[in-house]
Amino acid sequence: MSLLFSEWRTVEMASSTDDAISTVLHSALTHLDKKNTYVRMLFVDFSSAFNTVVPQQLIHKLDSLGLSTSLCNWLLDFLTGRPQAVRVGSSTSSITTLNTGAPQGCVLSPLLFTLLTHDCTPAHTSNLFVKFADDTTVVGLISNNDESHYRSEVSRLASWCKHNNLSLNTEKTKEIVVDFRRTHTLHTPLFINGTAVERVSSTKFLGVHVTEDLSWSTNSASLARKANQRLYFLRKLRRAGAPTPIMTTFYRGAIESILTSCFTVWYGACTASCRRTLQRIVRAAEKIVGTSLPSLQDLYSSRLTRKALRLAGDPSHPLHSFFSLLPSGRRLRSLGARTSRLRDSPIHQAVRMLKSLPALPPIPILPPAHTHSAS
Repeated sequence: MSLLFSEWRTVEMASSTDDAISTVLHSALTHLDKKNTYVRMLFVDFSSAFNTVVPQQLIHKLDSLGLSTSLCNWLLDFLTGRPQAVRVGSSTSSITTLNTGAPQGCVLSPLLFTLLTHDCTPAHTSNLFVKFADDTTVVGLISNNDESHYRSEVSRLASWCKHNNLSLNTEKTKEIVVDFRRTHTLHTPLFINGTAVERVSSTKFLGVHVTEDLSWSTNSASLARKANQRLYFLRKLRRAGAPTPIMTTFYRGAIESILTSCFTVWYGACTASCRRTLQRIVRAAEKIVGTSLPSLQDLYSSRLTRKALRLAGDPSHPLHSFFSLLPSGRRLRSLGARTSRLRDSPIHQAVRMLKSLPALPPIPILPPAHTHSAS
């Protein structure tokens, strides 16, 4: 499965940062489409999250989830009694036996951490938890300046962490307030364990720069800088006489992969100026390589189509309900939106992309989501 979830208000992504960011953005933008609303996003940082896992506590939770005793015992054996030493040059430290934590770099560790935190869920419907491995984001959907549910939710999260041997790093935990209302409102700082959380105008969330105005200029500029630096190595390959296929492979792996990182989340909503800046990098690469390369717009369209088909065909995905059919069974429902911000969101664009296809693929039928409007 691509994700696990105990309820709609808690989404635990297991493989896709794109889906995690899309979920946060869609929830925030849908709420902001209403009047007298704003959103507070808390990007939680845990101190050495994997290293603080208590195997016995994890096994107890796995048992409560219905995992077999033999599998639980195997995991307990895997996590305890692990010998570890450090080698620097020719010097090796003495061996220490570890009985806590999950091994860093182990493919199983993110899944085990997700299962450990499965019972960390919001108590109020106006809040959303989105988790990706050890990254947790709390989205508070505020109406009429009432932050009581959001603040109590953060207090509950801090208390849950104490009971589960997890340490909240308040210095690295950041908060963004998204408020598009014309009337200026003073937003009171958020405190965790007596320490004020730093409010920032921009932060990096799963590799993407998210800003308080939910624009993508900061993210686009960051990607452009990094991709331009890689063009230097592409020029070095040409000077070394590398054949075109080698240079093309390098471009796709080292430059195109940067320009298209979490592509379907932000490209559809970024400005025309940002798109031109990014496309100029592609044209520069074409001149160096000496062959045509896929345009960013073409890549975006193909990837958005694949994403839309994946979400529409997966009834277990929390975002699947936004891809519901009209009674005729031949057309998708349109998603209502009052503002261009919501219309340009990843999910709205994905639905429109599917609606533009000449033939609609089979879609599992579920009740329409509450934000749908008839087409």
